[in-house]
Amino acid sequence: MAFLDLTHLEKTFGANRVVKDFSLGVAQGEFVSLLGPSGCGKTTVLRMVAGFEQPTTGSIRIDGQDVTGAKANARNIGMVFQAYALFPNLTVAENVAFGLRVKGVPRAERDARVTEMLRLIGLPDLGARFPFQLSGGQQQRVALARALAPRPRVLLLDEPLSALDAKIRVSLRTEIREIQKELGITTIFVTHDQEEALSMSDRIVVMNGGIADQVGSPFDIYNRPTTRFVANFVGTLNTFDARVENPETGTVTLGGVSMTLAEGSLSARKGDTVAIALRPEALHLGRTEGRETVLPARIEAVHFMGSVIRLRADIGGTKVSLDTFNRADQPPPAVGSAMEISVSGRDAIVLRG
Repeated sequence: MAFLDLTHLEKTFGANRVVKDFSLGVAQGEFVSLLGPSGCGKTTVLRMVAGFEQPTTGSIRIDGQDVTGAKANARNIGMVFQAYALFPNLTVAENVAFGLRVKGVPRAERDARVTEMLRLIGLPDLGARFPFQLSGGQQQRVALARALAPRPRVLLLDEPLSALDAKIRVSLRTEIREIQKELGITTIFVTHDQEEALSMSDRIVVMNGGIADQVGSPFDIYNRPTTRFVANFVGTLNTFDARVENPETGTVTLGGVSMTLAEGSLSARKGDTVAIALRPEALHLGRTEGRETVLPARIEAVHFMGSVIRLRADIGGTKVSLDTFNRADQPPPAVGSAMEISVSGRDAIVLRG
């Protein structure tokens, strides 16, 4: 049985079904991200787990205990919000100790736990400061320590990095993941940032219109999306319409050129049109060994991005993006030049939905 078990959750506000038949099992110590655009229902799921919203239907169990109707303060859950929500009149140490004080933890034990938490978040000497004396990244660390201090059964993170600048976000998400692994705490992380979800998660739940469109590891979500929505939302995608020539061998025609897809990836009839997707890194300039399908293209734009150069090309009227590594001894192709682009059918994704 899952440590955190969400079964057939639904949430309706008036006539609006925000969450629809949502089920998810989370193992103890697992880090799961709810990823999706604004309004997809991910924060509502989090708030139902926290006890801030009551499910219209469905159940929530933590470590075998049904907490569906329990109040938020009876669930032993830690939560970190997008806004740091620190008490401005309390010091860092007092903020971290707040939940322990509410629980009536003795002073000596409370002080020891605060010291442990400040060490854990890398701020051992800042306990006497007030929130306004800290940077945004430091304040969010304190908010994390405050949530973890009472030893919650589950940690909920509601877009905790969205208010920070890009460089701090990258370093802090690494720190959060390392702390989560060290403590082994079951964690649900809500974000609309695909890079955060891909880099931090054991599993990702991609949400769309109140439902879980796909659940899987970061590797599977990126490389094996099962719906058009997931494929387009996570990463950059090139989409083609292909005609099925031989369903048994997985052969399709793409831009007048034959391509053989990975075994078992095609479930369609001869003559059907299917949507084929290729990531930018799956397209290669020129004829390349192991990439049997060669497509004529014309370069329309060149974007220098440091270690990677992103090319925009036209393949028979379809606009595609192509990534290639920057090489100091080899300048990128000129805009307007005719090129050949090679791909492998093994890298193609057949989309549904």
